[in-house]
Amino acid sequence: MTATYTFDVFSSLDGFGAAGGDWTGYWGKQGPDLLDRRLALYEERQRMVFGANTYRIFTSLLAGNTEETVRDPWVTRMRNLPATVVSTTLEAPLDWPDATVEAGDAVDVVTRLKEQSQVPLRSHGSLSLNRALMAAGLVDRVHVTLFPVITGRTGISPIFSGAEDFDLEVLESRTLDGRVQELIYRPTLH
Repeated sequence: MTATYTFDVFSSLDGFGAAGGDWTGYWGKQGPDLLDRRLALYEERQRMVFGANTYRIFTSLLAGNTEETVRDPWVTRMRNLPATVVSTTLEAPLDWPDATVEAGDAVDVVTRLKEQSQVPLRSHGSLSLNRALMAAGLVDRVHVTLFPVITGRTGISPIFSGAEDFDLEVLESRTLDGRVQELIYRPTLH
């Protein structure tokens, strides 16, 4: 049996993973339901998988402690889960409590992780890594937390830019704090 791999991502309605300007990490739309749900998602035993760029962004945000989101309990929980960072540029030791670096092709690394892991795998962010894994058929779930904003002028990190075409089967959906949509899909190459 192979481990389930979930690509977990925050998104604006127009498909950006983040925004510049005066937007915050949650586009200012977080509430108690969202924060409780995020904490519950990260209470489960699992292994995180990050690309080098996302790892660098997370460690920079955590070190600076300037972004409001880094103090949220779910972020602390995520940081304390075992993690694999797929990178040909980073070397151990990493500034993450239980992280290892795996060099090589991400598809090969995650294929091996899926075969060997006794716990589910989850990646938060890591857009280019996850687009490649989706194209290779390794992503079992796409977990989108959709914030009610359009960031057409200030949006950065287009989530699915350059991705293959996929059909999505809705597995779960819920509304958090009366405004944020959580959508969990099973992707299939179209």
